Amino acid sequence: MSQNWKFIFAAFFLASIVSACSVVDGVWSQNPSLADSKKSTPTHDATSATGGSGGVGGAGINAYLWRASLDTMSFMPLASADPFGGIIITDWYAPPETPSERFKITVYILSQSLRADGLRVAAFRQVRSPLGAWADAAVDPKTIIDLENNILTRARQLRINRAATQGE
Repeated sequence: MSQNWKFIFAAFFLASIVSACSVVDGVWSQNPSLADSKKSTPTHDATSATGGSGGVGGAGINAYLWRASLDTMSFMPLASADPFGGIIITDWYAPPETPSERFKITVYILSQSLRADGLRVAAFRQVRSPLGAWADAAVDPKTIIDLENNILTRARQLRINRAATQGE
């Protein structure tokens, strides 16, 4: 008798868990901010100047800025790349010519438009003390501006190249 009770309890428990799964779909469909991205319709086509409203894989970022950021940061090891959030984080990189300092870069793509204000770069620098410990150090603001300009230049090149190949 006790075995039947355990079996019945387990069956009801599993049934309640499985039936609760259908509630999740209802919650997702009722909250517009959680809606499935497939239900939204793009406002521009993929050939627009913004790189398509869907950007990278349906994300709300500019595809040219994304690709240009990856190309520009390709000399550094990647720690994380989130195409949906538009964030690229590199791992620490020590240039061969100055092994006593290292850099870490984070690129934020903030817009679907190919504009200077659609991109932000944050740079971190550390120097090695004589004891071998890494300590935070200031980054020259010109370094950040140069990185942003290099990414924007590369993004413009990618857009021009795509327009030229589609025009043929």
